[in-house]
Amino acid sequence: MTTGMKGERLAVRVTARQKQAIERAAAVLGRTVTDFSVQALTERAEEVLTDQRAFAVSQETWNEFMAHLDAPARRVSELVALMRRPAVFDE
Repeated sequence: MTTGMKGERLAVRVTARQKQAIERAAAVLGRTVTDFSVQALTERAEEVLTDQRAFAVSQETWNEFMAHLDAPARRVSELVALMRRPAVFDE
């Protein structure tokens, strides 16, 4: 996490249950609620943003990727069998 002068504020509204959980988790780690919250929020924000970053591949790799997308779907017997089984939620 970047250190430096903290000049910005972020206010959030939470339920009593959420607040208690956050306070307990911070206490378990020996952190303040503010430190715990800022770290958790920052880590999650970075995780989300990482998933949005672009990446580059060679033209050959791109063409191969597109060929796989354009190819007809192949039948996977194991997947067919799995989909025919009742879901655990249906039991």
